[in-house]
Formats: sequence, structure tokens, C-alpha cells
Amino acid sequence: MINTIIFDLGAVLIDWNPDYLYRQLISDELQRKDFLANICTPHWNEEQDAGRTLSEGTELLVSQYPEQEGNIRAFYGRWEEMLGGPIAGTVEIFRQLKTSGRYKIYALTNWSAETFDIALQRYDFLGWFDGIVVSGTEKTRKPFPQFYQILLDRYAVKPEEALFIDDNYRNVIAAEELGIQSVHFTTAEQLREVLNAQQLL
Repeated sequence: MINTIIFDLGAVLIDWNPDYLYRQLISDELQRKDFLANICTPHWNEEQDAGRTLSEGTELLVSQYPEQEGNIRAFYGRWEEMLGGPIAGTVEIFRQLKTSGRYKIYALTNWSAETFDIALQRYDFLGWFDGIVVSGTEKTRKPFPQFYQILLDRYAVKPEEALFIDDNYRNVIAAEELGIQSVHFTTAEQLREVLNAQQLL
């Protein structure tokens, strides 16, 4: 019996994409893809999500790639320009789940503690959650089991009574290994179909 829904935020409820910024900074598509794949990489960004300071992460890359200093510093200096709008279809699903009164609803997000306040100010629906666990604050992140466990323990959630939604298959597998039923999110339409099929929506 599912009584708890756990949402990821980025690419599920919030449109975040470094391309939004770097299209302005690196016009050549191949050079832009190379920069984001090999310099300001997803793995590098996840270290900030896991608690490394933005300044430490930035200076590390600047020391390694001094010729790219301007583009590297822009990653966090102009970070807000990577934020798009809410993913409207998923926010509507969230609203329906919330207003049903049937569930406790939490967020489990890989997000730097230094930038999360920007999201809180920008997206009103973040105030709908019964609790939010932010990796940068906890100094650990998905897919590490201890990060999921923080949420389970803090809010007395039983794994078998929870449903977890994330766009990253790696994170979904990690949740399932802890006994949490999970949905690999691709689109709001797909999520709605899954929830309807399980009579959760």
C-alpha cells in the first residue's frame, strides 16, 4: 500500500540544462558538447551536489584548464541561466497527488546547498512538499544508499510503502535495491500512465 511519494526535482519537476547558458557562450556545437562532456562534466557537478563548495570545484577546474577559465567560472557565476521553467505536466501530477490527501510527498534531490535557495524562491510548488532532502546539505547524494536512508529515517518512511520517481536510471536502481518501488521518469505523460495503472492518481 503506497502512502508516500518521493520525487526527484531536476528534469522531473524543474527544467535544468547547462545548454541554456552555454549556447550563449560557446556557439560551436561540437566545442560546446566537448566542454560539457570533458571539462564541466556531470560528475564534476555532482561533487558540488555532494557538498564540495562551488568555489573549490571551480578553482580545481580553472587550475586544470586555465584557457577555459571564463567558461568554467560561468557555470556557477551564471548558474541561474541554466534554469528553465517548471515541467508543467509533472507539476500538475504533483498537485493532484497533493490535493488527494492520500500521500506524504517528499523530494530527494542532488542539488548544491549553495544554489538551492534560488530554486526555492523561483518555484512556488517546492513549498508543497512535506519535506525536502538536499544532497549538498547532507554531504552525500544519489545513488549512495545512505542518502535515501536519510529520508526514510527522518520522515519514518517504510520502503515498501513508498514510490520513488527519478529520471536517472542509476538512481532508480539504487532505490529499488533498498526496497523502494520506483519509476524511471521519461515524460509527464508516461508518469501519469504509470500512476493511473497502479491506481495511485
